[in-house]
Parts: sequence; C-alpha cells; structure tokens
Amino acid sequence: MEAYCVKCKAKREMKDAKQVTMKNGKNAMTGTCGVCGTKMFKIGGK
Repeated sequence: MEAYCVKCKAKREMKDAKQVTMKNGKNAMTGTCGVCGTKMFKIGGK
C-alpha cells in the first residue's frame, strides 16, 4: 500500500498496513512509513 508521508514529503510504501473504519463508516488504512517510521493514514484505502 502506498501513501503520502508528511515527514519525507513523498509517496512511500506503507509498512504494517491495517484497515480501519472511521467514525463516519468510511474505510481507511493506517501504518508506518517504511523509510522514516512516521505514522501514515490513507482515507479510502483498500
């Protein structure tokens, strides 16, 4: 899963990606950046 890393300021591969459901019922993915280890969040990820 690829997502935007705020710290690296680039699209990076998400490590340990997990699917979560937000309060409004939409799907999202959460994980960590494979390069710097910062938390990443992608709305609508599958």
